[in-house]
Amino acid sequence: MIAPLPLPLRSSQSPAHICPYDQTCSYLTQAAEELQMDRGLLAILSHPRKVVTVTIPVKLDNGEIEVLTGHRVQHCDVLGPYKGGTRYHPSVTLQEVSALAMLMTWKCALLGIPYGGAKGGIAIDPNQYSANELERITRRYTSELIKDIGPSVDIPAPDIGTSAREMAWMMDTYSMNVGHAVPGVVTGKPISIGGSKGREMATGRGVAIAIREALALQGKTLEGVRVVIQGFGNVGGAAAVLLHEAGAKVLAVSDVSGGIYAEKGLDIPALKVYWAQNGRKLAGYPEAEAVSNAELLTLPCDVLIPAALEDQITEENAHQVQAQIVAEAANGPVTLAADLILSDRGITVLPDILTNAGGVVVSYLEWVQGLSYVFWDEERVNKEMEGLMVHAFHRVTEQAKMRQVSLRVAAYTLGVGRVAQALSDRGLYP
Repeated sequence: MIAPLPLPLRSSQSPAHICPYDQTCSYLTQAAEELQMDRGLLAILSHPRKVVTVTIPVKLDNGEIEVLTGHRVQHCDVLGPYKGGTRYHPSVTLQEVSALAMLMTWKCALLGIPYGGAKGGIAIDPNQYSANELERITRRYTSELIKDIGPSVDIPAPDIGTSAREMAWMMDTYSMNVGHAVPGVVTGKPISIGGSKGREMATGRGVAIAIREALALQGKTLEGVRVVIQGFGNVGGAAAVLLHEAGAKVLAVSDVSGGIYAEKGLDIPALKVYWAQNGRKLAGYPEAEAVSNAELLTLPCDVLIPAALEDQITEENAHQVQAQIVAEAANGPVTLAADLILSDRGITVLPDILTNAGGVVVSYLEWVQGLSYVFWDEERVNKEMEGLMVHAFHRVTEQAKMRQVSLRVAAYTLGVGRVAQALSDRGLYP
């Protein structure tokens, strides 16, 4: 057995309330034990290569100056340039960003993408700032990171609280600093400046593909499957649309305004129209009954999709989950303690580093298109992404069967193992 390592950013919390970074390191340690990894390699992979914290002074519309703090954590680039989202959310911390950067390393390795993991963020509620203020924040944040990002260094992408709009500002800021347009510096940007078709629905599409493949192993299809989705943004909303189109019955969805439930299933196209017209909020939808986000997680269903934030299924509510499959569309929505409970109850958990990888796959395809200045139609993008997702899914299930481990441990052994092998082959400099 490999003894626990003294890791940076560790918390003093109990195992039941382990911090995101500690939890991610715990999964890494499990994979390392399964792989019988060299202790020195484990020590290297347990630490981010670079942690960047920057000060972001911004002039607000009322003339006042506010000073914000931004982070960018670069975990490992042994397979290629760093890749990861930029998050604007009040809960952003250095621990969280560090955990997400490490997750991205394993995710890219698992999918066979030549990237390393990174993540960035600013602890703000973007809804409290005007568009002009957000532009100034984004441009200053990008300027502070100008030496640490680039198409062959670190490629940011949208995340919670950011979108194609912020990526356009980041691309323009970087391009103005280097003196020419650099479409490959970010992904998830508007199609007009080198974005990829299919990117907006990519993560949700990947979630739907993973669920489809998991059901197929049980001899089932998506037709009539009862689905509950926590989250109705870019990921949850896209998954709802695609699953509904495939014949699944979406019983409930939620957002920050609360959840809605209809026993006979929701009319997702009509709901999307209502949501857009209601200020992007689900509250008040007349064709369903209101439920809280907490209640939604325990509704009877076949598939539960946590597509919001981390730590949503915990040891407090894991015993109440009634789904047969939990598909992690968000990063880290199931805590370490809850994961064990779900496993003991025979509930299949589709791990985040596999289930929500559709977004980074299409980001990679966008990056390739941007570097070559040759752009594809949406059908080709979706086909390429689906091929990588299906291949990775079946590699994970085969690994789980061979090693007699959970799908999560199997996914980690594949991702971590690939990075460890590359690190071993490259050697240690100097």
